[in-house]
Amino acid sequence: GINAEYGGLGMTLFHFGNCFALAYFPYLIVYKNSKLSEYSSFWPCVKAGGVYLLTQLCKMIILATFFPTYEVPVGKIDLHGELMKGAVELFDLIGLFVIISQQIGRGDLKILVAGVGWAMAELISMRLLPLWVGARGIEFSWKYIQLSFEANISLAHHIIMAMLIWMWTRNNIEKSVLPLIISLLLLCSWKQTLLELLGTLFYVSSFGILCINVLVTLLVGLVATHLYINLCIQDNAWGNPKYH
Repeated sequence: GINAEYGGLGMTLFHFGNCFALAYFPYLIVYKNSKLSEYSSFWPCVKAGGVYLLTQLCKMIILATFFPTYEVPVGKIDLHGELMKGAVELFDLIGLFVIISQQIGRGDLKILVAGVGWAMAELISMRLLPLWVGARGIEFSWKYIQLSFEANISLAHHIIMAMLIWMWTRNNIEKSVLPLIISLLLLCSWKQTLLELLGTLFYVSSFGILCINVLVTLLVGLVATHLYINLCIQDNAWGNPKYH
């Protein structure tokens, strides 16, 4: 009847609201409780999102022009195509580098503007529509809860990438840690492709892939944060305006 119909609509909107809040509120919390809000960095974040969109457009053009897709038999994987797609993901590093090099201010502000702006643009362009269409469906699905968790991982992932790129640009970084920083950047860039290959080749469930993603992001984040803190201590730059 009408009551059942309205009840079903209420449940679907409730499910969508939960997924939306889980995906978007962490971004709002990071913005409001960091230097982004203190320095009114909304428009720099929007500009960072514009660089993200331009970078993704360039990646799509390159993939379509130089790496055309082929029909792959069911159960098989186009390893060459996946590797080429992973190589094109390196353009994300260039995009983040452009944002950081153009942003004026302290190092921590540059990192947050690049990481949060990039991640927010990805969230809106890649996850908003699936959540709006899928999470409002009649049947409850963990798929969209998982999609929301992935959005949170993506936020941490891109802040970590921005942090690593910023450290790589520093003139006073110790030469001995540069190989580690470059290795972590390559791992971050290739992470999604490697996770997809892992799931396809070894039949790892989507939840298993999510757990591996969390673990890898956490480990890379801990190492990157350790390097960042050491650099801050080395320069004796906590709260130093020259530290940029």
